[in-house]
Amino acid sequence: TERSTLEFAEAIAEDLAWLGIVPDRVVRQSDRFALYADVAERLKRDGRLYACYETADELERRRKRQLGRGQPPIYDRAALKLTAEDKAALEAQGRKPHWRFLLEPRTVTWTDLVRGESHVDCASLSDPVLVREDGTYLYTLPSVVDDADCGVTHVIRGEDHVTNTAVQIQIFEAMGAAVPVFAHHNLLTTASGEGLSKRLGHLSLRGLRDAGIEPQAVAALAVLVGTSEAVRPVSGLEELAGFVDLAHVSRAPAKFDEHELDTLNAKLVHTLPFAAVAERLAALGVGGGEAFWTTVRANLAKVGDAVDWW
Repeated sequence: TERSTLEFAEAIAEDLAWLGIVPDRVVRQSDRFALYADVAERLKRDGRLYACYETADELERRRKRQLGRGQPPIYDRAALKLTAEDKAALEAQGRKPHWRFLLEPRTVTWTDLVRGESHVDCASLSDPVLVREDGTYLYTLPSVVDDADCGVTHVIRGEDHVTNTAVQIQIFEAMGAAVPVFAHHNLLTTASGEGLSKRLGHLSLRGLRDAGIEPQAVAALAVLVGTSEAVRPVSGLEELAGFVDLAHVSRAPAKFDEHELDTLNAKLVHTLPFAAVAERLAALGVGGGEAFWTTVRANLAKVGDAVDWW
């Protein structure tokens, strides 16, 4: 809830717009709790969502015992053995239940647009918690309900969500909803191979924009570095889309190298027509019009460097 603020939502929209992405539709989960509650109640009636009363400490001790015995640390479904009297006694102690989705112990398969034929054995997974003790929802339930309700046909996301896919497919099926097509692409890393965290301030979209990097350069590097295509300047998202074939996305992590971004940005600036930069040059106090711009642009790494030449 701390991160669910209007300020953050507006920042996301602003960052997307800078890249050239304008949503056709905006959906806020905070407006849709009644929908999630309806689905949760239906899953409870169908026996697919069940109440659990263990505390975090109890679950952690149980997990450590399982590991000590060489067993996989998955939830043992002890809550399914609770009687109505057991539950009443626990609630009398002040405990409130969290709710887990009962996975069918089977292998879920799908044809992934990046990874090809994919499968996950759900017998190796813990039943996921969908509703917390305070009644709030974890990512998984709203994600599936929103996709089904909005008619989402394709889910394209990072490969760290592959295991989630099997769980989500079972939830789609339990809801009687159409299962979308999935594509799991490789992840961006730093040049040294570390995870590219969204909390790396200077590599955030806002940080790159403030540093004078062109949005087309960011988009081209982020997309093409993970494919078999050569990284090159692009005029916009439509041209970039022409280079993308999900079947040709590499399985190896894609390195987002700041030095490569600087080089790509310079190449892009060298091709920018005056009309694309006129307003920015005027705001920087740079005159000379098109004649000046076409004379100096080949010497620039960023549009802002034109100030020095002026």
